[in-house]
Amino acid sequence: MSTVKIHPTAIVSKKAELGHNVEIGAYAIVGDQVVLGDDCLVMHHAVIDQLTTIGRNCKIFPFASIGTEPQDVTFKDEKTSVVMGDYNIIREFTTVNRGTAKGGGCTRIGDHNYFMMYTHIAHDCQIGSHTQFTNGATLAGHVEVADFAVIGAFSSVHQFTRIGRNAYIGGYTVVLQDVLPFAKIAQNRDTGYNFYGTNSIGMMRNGISREFINSIKEIFEVLYRMDLNTTQAVDKLKQEYSHLEGVDLIIDFISGSKRGIIKNLTWG
Repeated sequence: MSTVKIHPTAIVSKKAELGHNVEIGAYAIVGDQVVLGDDCLVMHHAVIDQLTTIGRNCKIFPFASIGTEPQDVTFKDEKTSVVMGDYNIIREFTTVNRGTAKGGGCTRIGDHNYFMMYTHIAHDCQIGSHTQFTNGATLAGHVEVADFAVIGAFSSVHQFTRIGRNAYIGGYTVVLQDVLPFAKIAQNRDTGYNFYGTNSIGMMRNGISREFINSIKEIFEVLYRMDLNTTQAVDKLKQEYSHLEGVDLIIDFISGSKRGIIKNLTWG
């Protein structure tokens, strides 16, 4: 039997739409035009402000704030939104802002993501599925994060930057340019960005073959070990390494970059 449990102290808008077996904890707030999918749990003191759609089986922990206005001085109360998929975990004090009209109008999050405490997802970010944001990880506006990426504790990502799939960013890193798929980087106060090769462990955990991982390692040798600028490295990949698995994916990612890729790296 389907039931909805709402604590007497919670405030739930009559314009909200709640799925089967949703539970709303004490002092939580669910605003206008919020949609909660089946089996969602909104714990005490969490806020889902407005114009937010959340899929099935999501857990919103205490003091999380989702669907509030974007932190953009040009925002003029446009009807923008947050759309989130299924099986996401939003831990304490995480904030997810709505989009802006100029940025597409929607902050979008896929499925099976884990946002640890104090994560911030700014307006118009586009996040894939199976990502992990460690405590204090922060995205500025318009950031794209692909599937299976991991962003370390207290790392921050600049506006309009892209994080490739299966990338790993170590803690306390300031990301100013795009991070290649499958790359593993961290920032050191003395040496700048350190490159630790492929995110091999993460890739294997996600079922990627050893052969594919070895191909990515060869591609990274061309990009980061040889004394070539990015254009020269891409040309070399096209001419001499087109047989490798994943080379088209890497080239396409670089070609689509607007901010450039992080290239000035110390090999860790």
